[in-house]
Amino acid sequence: MKILIANPIAPKTMKDLQNKHEVICAFGRKKAILQERIEGCEILVFRSGVQMSAELMDRLPDLKLLIRAGSGIDNLDIEYVQRRGLELIRIPEPGAKAVAEMTFALMLALSRNLFEADNSMRRGEWAKHKLGGHLLTGKVLGIIGAGSIGSRVGRLGAAWDMEVIAYDMNTSSTFTAKLADEDIRLTSFDEVITTADFVSLHVPLDSSTYYLISASALSRMKSGAILINIARGGVVDEQALYKALTEENRLRGAALDVHEQEGEGKLSPLAELPNVILTPHIGAMTIDSQQEVGCRIKEIISSYDAEQM
Repeated sequence: MKILIANPIAPKTMKDLQNKHEVICAFGRKKAILQERIEGCEILVFRSGVQMSAELMDRLPDLKLLIRAGSGIDNLDIEYVQRRGLELIRIPEPGAKAVAEMTFALMLALSRNLFEADNSMRRGEWAKHKLGGHLLTGKVLGIIGAGSIGSRVGRLGAAWDMEVIAYDMNTSSTFTAKLADEDIRLTSFDEVITTADFVSLHVPLDSSTYYLISASALSRMKSGAILINIARGGVVDEQALYKALTEENRLRGAALDVHEQEGEGKLSPLAELPNVILTPHIGAMTIDSQQEVGCRIKEIISSYDAEQM
């Protein structure tokens, strides 16, 4: 079987697949060379960072199965996939664990001034009495998007004795009751924005969520709140966030793992601010999660292979 892998995956998974199948690696290859070699591929494995366009998939006449090694599909032409009748399988669970834990890492780092404390120590300073931080316990954690990742963040928040509120497009009674059982209260977008001490974003990027956190939304956030964007770049208007952090001094800090402009050489407009943490889209990039994703990829391909026999 011929498999096209568009992004790096766990090395062991790659090796195991290469032992059983013809594997074409799209990453790190020149476009012209790649186009010559992708003919005949039946399976496409991809993550974020590469556009899975109709143009690309049109070059794969034998394509039948797409495996998204994660959750988001904002880089996939889903209308084309549906129109052509391609099978799409997502693997969201392993990444959800890693992203939820990183959300808390960012919240804690900002709340306890960890980067400032580390930097001061490296300068030979002993700033113990200048670095008073804040507890998470007792604070209001506001979640925008209470799906697999957002609800996991909410459960972690409840375990920290935080008051957890959430906004989600799904307002069914079953969904609301499920969240309530996890100590997450479903409410309005406005209540989350105006009352939360921490606002954590966990929505996909589409036309309804582009600049969801706009200048208007930022102006309504609680004074001294912290914003965490670990969803997708484009959900937050970064220029408006810069103003909220500097000119308006409304927010205490922000952390962004995803950005409007991503990739080598791209500099965030927030890079100069000391109360902002910026990371290069590594939310799901734990070794454990990627190994788990790799195991699932192999299971899916083995199952597909068996069906074709």
